[in-house]
Amino acid sequence: MATLKQVAAHAEVSVQTVSNALNAPHRLRADTLKRVNRSIELLNYRPNRNARSLRTSAVELIGYCVPSWPNQTHLVMDQFLHALCAAAERTGRHILLFTAPGGVDGMPTYDDLHARRMVDGFVLSQTETHDPRHGWLKEQDIPFVSFGRVWKQTTQPGAWVDVDGAAGSAMAVRHLYASGRRRIAFLGWPKSSGLGEDRVGGWRDACKDLGLPIAGLAVRCREDSIEEGARATARLLDGGRTVDGIVALSDILALGALRELTRRGLAPGHDVGVTGFDDSPLAEVVSPGLTSLRQPMDQIAEELITILTGAANGSPVERLLQPELVIRGSSAPG
Repeated sequence: MATLKQVAAHAEVSVQTVSNALNAPHRLRADTLKRVNRSIELLNYRPNRNARSLRTSAVELIGYCVPSWPNQTHLVMDQFLHALCAAAERTGRHILLFTAPGGVDGMPTYDDLHARRMVDGFVLSQTETHDPRHGWLKEQDIPFVSFGRVWKQTTQPGAWVDVDGAAGSAMAVRHLYASGRRRIAFLGWPKSSGLGEDRVGGWRDACKDLGLPIAGLAVRCREDSIEEGARATARLLDGGRTVDGIVALSDILALGALRELTRRGLAPGHDVGVTGFDDSPLAEVVSPGLTSLRQPMDQIAEELITILTGAANGSPVERLLQPELVIRGSSAPG
């Protein structure tokens, strides 16, 4: 592999000029820059990433811990990972994937990856209430940005990009209300989930604003699975309360609701309107198609990479993006 000195000798310029061509091309005359780039190409020169990142504190290789969800399907995170890799590659960077235990037990993995210069910074996701990673990375002065907020903390330890789940749930309620629904239930997660509390809060506030009942219409599921969504829907229907609309915290729970409604001979979209959240690939292939809130994954990934690589140029590093309601047959007017 060619060295910086060999490129300089080939182009008949100084080592500093080659460095400028790589890091500050605006400092060079057009003809000089062209000559240096030609030598770089002919000699197949590749900059030493570790040396450069140590010298400039640049974030070039980004670590991302792949979440482990035993026995659960999280198609939205697959979409996010593809969008994140594409966004990084558009800036000439790459994502290094790894796994680590949850909570504080995973911190040694993050520490080791950064200490050995295998990564320059991290993108976090699947944030939890009092997630320890954010505070630890901030204390260690390791660059990071989070997809999601650290719930129940007044001050967020670090930059983040998130989707407004409360606004999304409220949007779903208003959509079902406009289609004639007046008893709209909610399928959610346990109280320990900050994300779940955010989305159920949006449902509750929208129902109150519209004068709709909420008592007994929110069911908490133990996990994000089709089976739990079906069981929660059964509890609603067996509880003696009429339900003509269901806002589910996720597409997976919404699919469970569709299954249980169909099993009972009810027509989703006609007898009971159903909405999900995430607009996963399954939302399009089920019958009827599932109305769902689409998270802007490409924009989320672009924002995360922009913040982490310092290209935000002083712009806010806390960004709350809006989801898009994608209407399909599951919420057709009753």
